[in-house]
Amino acid sequence: MSAAYFITGTDTDVGKTTVAAGLLHAARSAGLSTAAGKPVASGCEVTPKGLRNADALALLAECSLPLTYAQVNPVAFEPAIAPHLAAREAGVALTVQSLLAPMRQILDRQADFTLIEGAGGWRVPLADQANLSDLAIALDLPVILVVGVRLGCISHALLTAEAIARDGLQLAGWVANIIDPKTSRLEENLATLAERIPAPCLGRVPKLKVVTAEAVAEHLQLDLLD
Repeated sequence: MSAAYFITGTDTDVGKTTVAAGLLHAARSAGLSTAAGKPVASGCEVTPKGLRNADALALLAECSLPLTYAQVNPVAFEPAIAPHLAAREAGVALTVQSLLAPMRQILDRQADFTLIEGAGGWRVPLADQANLSDLAIALDLPVILVVGVRLGCISHALLTAEAIARDGLQLAGWVANIIDPKTSRLEENLATLAERIPAPCLGRVPKLKVVTAEAVAEHLQLDLLD
């Protein structure tokens, strides 16, 4: 087995990394080798070893292949702002080509299960008129969509699924990450998502008291992926 996916979300802070780490952990628990990439990350911390992003570190922790931080997250910015704005302030040309080569290097490692995680939602701007979705298109990877379940999530999820299909990519599956367990008519909302998103639901991740990759993995089903 050698499968790779691009993982995106319906918005910022919907649990992409939480779910990605859970999927990687589930793969490792099934005896698969794992690798991951976070091509660009904002909101990084200054450390003696350089800029470090919590999401990228969480992914790296679930990689069974020996990858360095710089391989997983080649472009890092300190301000917690949109990547294209952070790049502009830093004088960095944030293009699809600048992100494509390092991500292909990860894919070339041929892990059994590889995830490339985007930033924010599907249409995150890069330089000029390019978007991070153009990187997913260039990599030609099937997509896993993380839906942050809260009021308003249905429209966000369906619009994102439509955009992925319009971009010519396969939506391989989606995950319901329950951000607000008190969402009115929660089960009805989840049923509507399941009816209308043209891909299998890989799991429902409840609001966890302690969020770990292992705990999240218990709520996910890798075998539903093509």
